[in-house]
Amino acid sequence: MTFRMPAEWAPHERVWIGFPSDPAAWGEPLAEAQRQIAAFANAVHDGGEGEAVHLIAKGAQAAARARDLCDAGVIVEDRLIGDIWLRDTGCIITGNGTDRVARNFGFNGWGNRFDYEGDQTIGREMAEAAGFPVTDCGWILEGGSIDVDGESLAVTTVDCLLNPNRNPNLDRAAIEARLARDLGIDRLLWLGDGLANDHTDGHVDNLARFVAPNHLVLPEARDADDPNAAVYADARRRSEAFGCKVTPLPSVGRFEQDGEAVPASYMNFYVGNSAVVVPVYGSLYDEVALAELEPLFPDRKIIGLRADAVLTGGGSFHCSSQQVPL
Repeated sequence: MTFRMPAEWAPHERVWIGFPSDPAAWGEPLAEAQRQIAAFANAVHDGGEGEAVHLIAKGAQAAARARDLCDAGVIVEDRLIGDIWLRDTGCIITGNGTDRVARNFGFNGWGNRFDYEGDQTIGREMAEAAGFPVTDCGWILEGGSIDVDGESLAVTTVDCLLNPNRNPNLDRAAIEARLARDLGIDRLLWLGDGLANDHTDGHVDNLARFVAPNHLVLPEARDADDPNAAVYADARRRSEAFGCKVTPLPSVGRFEQDGEAVPASYMNFYVGNSAVVVPVYGSLYDEVALAELEPLFPDRKIIGLRADAVLTGGGSFHCSSQQVPL
């Protein structure tokens, strides 16, 4: 049988979450980013009612800080993790209904932008520690660049997957063939650009997320100065033309850090066993987005948690996590 990447709402055995650990990389926002990631881990663990949470820190000092901030049931592991973005450096766990295999993809620092010790090895290390057989797939793919509906459909962006700084020798057809081989993806919806100033070259988990088979949520600009209004409109046109059901949610709007618009997005939510944890930023649309997302996940709590300090590192809750489906 084909090994397939399950949808995120399928039951999880555990989740790996990266914990901000390096003062040189994070600077002044480090302490608050640690608090925000710990709050995320606690919400997903949900007092033991959610899923097992393995928080991955680097060094004894960071591991001790993580234990201080987290509920007793959260497991803290001290490992050589580069940056916290395990969505991109961790293995993707696939299954065929009987067996599970970890798919280990190449990682080149989002197009050779960053080079942190541990980013190349942490995925295999965690998967092997959890007892999974690991298959090296032989090409570069970041987990945040795709989202799947569990029924062989995935969504991505041309901005990222066809960027020559990843796999310059692979064209669209070759990438589609490899996604089918490695993750059981038979149909691929190609969106265009990602969010402005996204150093990942437009990861789709900031733009479009599946909430059910063939059903996407997308941001919608509700302010005239939204820097991504055209991107959102184009994504909706492409998604509907492809045949997907689309539910719009408000975008965060223009959100700046250090005078620059940054890719803050409610789409970077994590779907856990008992809760959907949504990053919020103090925008006037925070509560609106949570309320509009709630009917799409009637069997889960919708929890909004502040993520502005985490965003200074370049991502948010979904980016820091990698689930292990049952």
